[in-house]
Amino acid sequence: MADIRHRVGITASQQQVYEALATKEGLSHWWTREVKGDPSPGGTLQFFFGGSEPGAVMEVSDLAPGHHVGWRCVGGADEWVGTTFSFDLKPGEEGETVLLFTQAGWREPVEFMHHCSTKWAYFLLGLKAWLEGGEMTAYPNDARISSWG
Repeated sequence: MADIRHRVGITASQQQVYEALATKEGLSHWWTREVKGDPSPGGTLQFFFGGSEPGAVMEVSDLAPGHHVGWRCVGGADEWVGTTFSFDLKPGEEGETVLLFTQAGWREPVEFMHHCSTKWAYFLLGLKAWLEGGEMTAYPNDARISSWG
């Protein structure tokens, strides 16, 4: 199994970063503007990327307010279904909150995984920019990194 992992330092409180990861409103600022569903543990979130059907469906597996958001993909790209997502927060240096992101459980490191790793880095840097007072880059305003999006 293969994983995508990223570390980003964000000059914002852990609670602010947590709210951006654990609420529909927060998620719509940095990943995709159209988010539906229930963000509580056991709930399901649907993320739309321009189509009438969600591009990704996540079961909220666990939340630790201010510290952790966990999802399990239950719908979307075949390569994603069954993978788990974790957003772990901890204090960093100089007022930063450190975000450790993992998308774990890829069956194999296929080319699509490389694409997704780059897009996750892009969106997480967009989250950082937004929380630090910069510009939001959520879909559909994100940069296309290839013909895949």
